[in-house]
Amino acid sequence: MSRFKRGVKVDSRSGFKQEIEKCPVPYGLLKSARKSGQLNLSGRGLTEVPQSVWRLNIDTPEEAQQNVSFAATDRWWEQTDLTKLLLSSNKLETLSQDVKLLPALVVLDVSCSRICLQRTSSLDCIIHDNQLRTLPASIGELEQLQKLILSHNKLTELPLEIWKLINLMLDCSCNHLESVPPVLAQMAFLEQLYLRHNKLRFLPELPSCKTLKELHCGNNQIEVLEAEHLKHLSSLSVLELRDNKVKSLPEEITLLQGLERLDLTNNDITSVPCGLGTLPKLKSLALEGNPLRTIRRELLTKGTSELLKFLRKQPDDNPKEEPKTAMTLPSQAKINMHAIKTLKTLDYSEKQEACIPDEVFDAVSDSVVVNVNFSKNQLTAVPLRIVELKNTLSDINLGFNKMSMISLEFSKLQQLIHVDLRNNLLTSLPMEIEVLSKLRSIILSFNRFKSFPEVLYSIFSLETILISNNQIGGINPVRLKMLDKLSTLDLQNNDIMQVPPELGNCTSLRALMLDGNPFRNPRAAVVAKGTDALLEYLRSRIPT
Repeated sequence: MSRFKRGVKVDSRSGFKQEIEKCPVPYGLLKSARKSGQLNLSGRGLTEVPQSVWRLNIDTPEEAQQNVSFAATDRWWEQTDLTKLLLSSNKLETLSQDVKLLPALVVLDVSCSRICLQRTSSLDCIIHDNQLRTLPASIGELEQLQKLILSHNKLTELPLEIWKLINLMLDCSCNHLESVPPVLAQMAFLEQLYLRHNKLRFLPELPSCKTLKELHCGNNQIEVLEAEHLKHLSSLSVLELRDNKVKSLPEEITLLQGLERLDLTNNDITSVPCGLGTLPKLKSLALEGNPLRTIRRELLTKGTSELLKFLRKQPDDNPKEEPKTAMTLPSQAKINMHAIKTLKTLDYSEKQEACIPDEVFDAVSDSVVVNVNFSKNQLTAVPLRIVELKNTLSDINLGFNKMSMISLEFSKLQQLIHVDLRNNLLTSLPMEIEVLSKLRSIILSFNRFKSFPEVLYSIFSLETILISNNQIGGINPVRLKMLDKLSTLDLQNNDIMQVPPELGNCTSLRALMLDGNPFRNPRAAVVAKGTDALLEYLRSRIPT
C-alpha cells in the first residue's frame, strides 16, 4: 500500500517534470552549481535567463523530496552561493532585475550578447562584443564594481559619471574613443586601465590614480608623451604604448621607479633617455620598430639586459649630466634631484629605513617640496624634520610603516591636502590635527582603530575618508552629516554591528562602502544596490 502511495506521489508531480524538461538548463548543471558556486551557460542560445537560475539558492531543490537523511553523502542543504555566472555568446537583450536574487554574485559575463546595461551593482561586468555605442549615465550607480570590461564595442565616449565607480580594473580596448573624460583621473582606486585599439591622440593625465599599476594604450595615435602624463604614476609597473606615433621620451620616464615592463614598439622615437638603464625593476624594454639613431639594431635583438647595460654606460661619456637625476648621500642612499626640482617631489620610499637620514632633509633645504613619499620603510614615528617643509607640503605618504602614533608636530603641516597613513599600527589620531583646514583626503586603512577617530568629525574640508580593515564598532551619523563635503567613506571590513538609519541623511555621500561588517540590517542585497539606494533605504528606517 505504501509503495502504491509513493508511486502516486511521483505521478502527481509529473506535470512539473514537463516544465523542467523544457528548461534549457539541465537539472544536473544546476545541482552542480549549488555545490561549486559557478554556473557556465555560455553559447546555449538563451533569449532570457531562466528563473531556475536566478532562484538557484532560494527554491528548495528537487532532491530535497528524495533525500532528507543527515547521513547522506549528497546533502542538498549544504549549498554554496552562486558567485560566478557565465552567459556569454547567447541572444540576451536585457538583464533581469532578478539578478538581485544572487547577492553573492561577483562575476557576470554577458559578452557577445545584445545586453542593454541595467543595475548590477555588486558585480564584475564583462560586456565586450555587444556593439554598444554609448553607455548610460546610470553606469555611475554601479559603485561596487571592481572590474568593468567594455572592449570590442563602438563607444566614442565615456560618460562623466564613470568616475563614481570604485574600479580596480577598466578595459575599454577596441572601441572608437578619441579621448577620455578628465573625471577619469578621479578614480583613485584604479589599478589597471586598458585603452588599446582606440583613436586616442594624447595619453590621459591621471593625477589622482596613484595606485595605477598597469596602463595599456597601444594601437592608438598618441604623438606626445610629456612629464605631466607620468609624474603622478608612482605605482606604475607596466606601460604599454606600442604602435603609436610617439616621437620622444621625456627624462621624467626615469621617475617611474617601479616600472617593470615598457613597450614602445613601432613608434617614431629617435633616441631614449640613458636614465632608463638605471630603473631598478625594469625587466622588459621593447624598442623594435623605431628609427633609433643612438642604438644599433643588432643590440635590440640581444634582449633587455644587454640593452639596459648599454644605456647605463652612456652617462659615463658625459658625467656632468648625472647630478640632474640623482644625488648620492653619505648614507649611500639616492635621492632623485630631478624629481625634486621639476616635480617638487621628495621620494625616499621602499628603503626599509627605521628613520629618514638627516642628509635627505639637508638635500632639499633650499628646494620647494610639495609631495613627500616615505612609504614602505620601518618608521615608528613621523620624522621630526618634516616640519621644515610645512610651508609647501600638500601631499604626504607614510603608508606601510610601523607607526603606532602621530606626533603633535603633524598639526603644523597646515598646507596638507592628501594624507596616506595606511598599513601602520595606529589606534588614534591627535585632536590637534583638526587645524588641517585644507585636508581633503585621508587614508587610514589597515590600522588598529577600534573607534572612528573623533578628530575627523572636526575637519570640515574632508572629501574622502578611507578607513577600511580596522576594528571600528560604530559611527556618529549626526556629526558625520556636518562634513558636508564628504563624498567617499570606506568602512569595509570593520566591526560595525548596527548601521544607524540617520546615516541616510548624509546626502553628500556618493560612495559609501560597508561590505565585510557583521551587521544584519541592511541586508547584503540592499548594500549591493549602491550608495543612493542604501541611503534611501536607511532614511526610510528613521523613526518618525
